[in-house]
Amino acid sequence: MRTYCEECGKEVETRIITKRESYDVCGETIEVDAQVLVCAECGEEFYSEELDNATLVWAYNEYRRRHKLLLPEEIKKIREQYGLSQRSFAKLLNWGDKTICRYENGSIQDKAHNSLLLFLREPENMRTYLTENEVALNERQKGKLLAIVEKLEQNEEYRAGRRFLNLFFTKVPCEENGYRAFDYDKFCAMVLFFAHRSTELLKTKLMKLLNYSDMIFYKENGISISGVRYAHLPYGPVPENFDILLGTMAADHIAYIEVFYDNGYEKHQVIPEEEMPEGILSENELAVLERIYNKFASFGSVDISNYSHNEKGYMETKKGEIISYAYAKDIELI
Repeated sequence: MRTYCEECGKEVETRIITKRESYDVCGETIEVDAQVLVCAECGEEFYSEELDNATLVWAYNEYRRRHKLLLPEEIKKIREQYGLSQRSFAKLLNWGDKTICRYENGSIQDKAHNSLLLFLREPENMRTYLTENEVALNERQKGKLLAIVEKLEQNEEYRAGRRFLNLFFTKVPCEENGYRAFDYDKFCAMVLFFAHRSTELLKTKLMKLLNYSDMIFYKENGISISGVRYAHLPYGPVPENFDILLGTMAADHIAYIEVFYDNGYEKHQVIPEEEMPEGILSENELAVLERIYNKFASFGSVDISNYSHNEKGYMETKKGEIISYAYAKDIELI
């Protein structure tokens, strides 16, 4: 990328460096590793909206991690599980009309609001809240919400399955999961995206496509897509407990692995059983998946594995270790 440098007095090549920067977040100093666009000749720093926004998100997420606050995506998910608009959710909570909108768009919620949102994440708690508090919803809206709560309460098989997954996957946002609690629905949607886009998607290649998608999205947005932690294994980065994930997907009839032999070699092909779901992945998330697919469309499993071995995050970790999303800043997909 070339841009005009006032110090050099000419158009120059640029490069991205990493430097430690401090941000004031809610009166607290937060230090993060920021990516900065600089002149390749004199080192003059340039403004980059994309890089600066990502750094600010990282600082906000670090503050949320320290104070155990929900992420914007988690707040949105709580609202959406009850089928509520932002306006209706705000009325239910007796908050201002714009409050939920601000929180979902990145503003940091106060601790009292955060505690209430955490409480209402469980359907049985929502029922208690509705019956014991005066809310601004009309009777029709309350009836509709109670019906959704009852449906969620009765879906024991679904909830038992999620509790099982929670035993193996952390719900606490941190740098190792890209500041997102593990999201099974998003993970499944990612798998289905690549499975439907490929004529023959092998498991080894899928693992790398998922890793690059999560890492690149984190690099550009300060948060991962799936909340999966990736481990260093011989064939490259792999989702932690991937066998449990794939087994759960097979049991849910979402996708499964079919083993076949080709010229004496055992291959594990990913077979989708569902269509790509709508509304699970955002437009930005889908755009990153599309870029990753196009980048590696011509790569075989061996090719993409070898390619991933050259990433700094893989080279600086040992077998079995978690590859932190902090290494995302070092990934350059040309």
